[in-house]
Amino acid sequence: MDTWLLMLIVLASLVLLLSLGVPIAFALCGIATIGILCTWGLNGLLLLFNDAYGESSSFLLSAIPLFIFMANMLKSSGMGDDLYEVVYRWMGKLRGGLAVGTVLICALFAAMAGVSSVATVSMGLIALPSMLKRGYQKELAIGCISAAGALGILIPPSIIMVLYGATAEVSVGKLFIGGVVPGLVMCVLFVVFILIRAWLNPKLAPGVPETFELSEKLVVLKGVLLPLGLIVLVLGVIYFGICTPTEAAAVGAFGAMGCAMAYGKLTWTTLRDSLWSTMKTNAMIFWLIIGATAFTHFLAYSEIQGLIHQTVLSLDVSPWMILIAIQIIYFILGMFLDPAGILMLTTPIFVPIITKLGFDPLWFGILFVVNMEMAYITPPFGFNLFIMKAIVPPKIQMMDIYRSVYPFVILQAICLVLVMMFPQLATWLPDLMVTR
Repeated sequence: MDTWLLMLIVLASLVLLLSLGVPIAFALCGIATIGILCTWGLNGLLLLFNDAYGESSSFLLSAIPLFIFMANMLKSSGMGDDLYEVVYRWMGKLRGGLAVGTVLICALFAAMAGVSSVATVSMGLIALPSMLKRGYQKELAIGCISAAGALGILIPPSIIMVLYGATAEVSVGKLFIGGVVPGLVMCVLFVVFILIRAWLNPKLAPGVPETFELSEKLVVLKGVLLPLGLIVLVLGVIYFGICTPTEAAAVGAFGAMGCAMAYGKLTWTTLRDSLWSTMKTNAMIFWLIIGATAFTHFLAYSEIQGLIHQTVLSLDVSPWMILIAIQIIYFILGMFLDPAGILMLTTPIFVPIITKLGFDPLWFGILFVVNMEMAYITPPFGFNLFIMKAIVPPKIQMMDIYRSVYPFVILQAICLVLVMMFPQLATWLPDLMVTR
């Protein structure tokens, strides 16, 4: 069969299955299995199984369940209440101070856990009622939580970065450190936007009337000691080459249990629930890895992947135009698919292309993660939008949530452009780190 015709059949089949609601992992695995059977017969299935098993049993990927467990333990620890009390006492009187503090707390949670849901759920339950009660505009309150909650995939540690590093064969440790500066840049953009809006229209985010003595402010600072200690522990052992990312994930998981114990929340029930949630999430991710591995290897065996590479590289356009086109494709896919699915589907195709065009795959990985952060809050299927819908008061409609995130999507796009224009934002720290 002609390779072009086969590629069109594969693409049409994938679009059809996803449109019917078939999970992307099973859609990819099903297409690969049928394709292998039609191309090589039953003997090809053994090759497919060996490839999928070899990829999913990688030592590097064992960091994923550890980071998921770490996130689940932190979510159960009650740490968010103490952090928000610090924000309330120190920044509450500032116009927009509660929203700014919420962004900073989300950044702290991002630096402790590799997923976005921890900060989104915690601040949605703690900060949102507080802001709405004190007269904050609902769109600003919802938007800052949805957007800042997505920092979990950019500020290390990040499960998405582990998946990208394993798929693109890029150092996960360097990806982690490379996400620090862009993550801080995005935090600054969020904070400046909130402060400017609150300054221009004080009714959007009024200061709280309560006044606290200096002693009352100082006493709550102990609430930030454990989070900062865990952040320094996990990222420090990676930056200085003491541990690999997988080993650092084990250190972080143990540290998260210590945090839960310090808050009196390390019970058998909490541990059982965290392990059960970790198992379910991890199974979903690894099925995605298996399906995507089978699919991409089928594309390689059938020469579809080579055809795509040859066609793109033969285009008489600037490499930067191809890079920008890839970012646009990512943005569009992010409206409909989850970031992990997009990564596993596109990385084996796009990374060889950008590498041959002379771009740094580590820098490209940071661009991808920034783009996927937009995917978390981009309508209609942004993951954080549905988390927020599940925890906001009933009177807040889905359209309210959609309207709340548009300014923050623009700010995320600005961050993406900045990292594209100044690659050093993503590569400076990794170049300084001690590798192991």
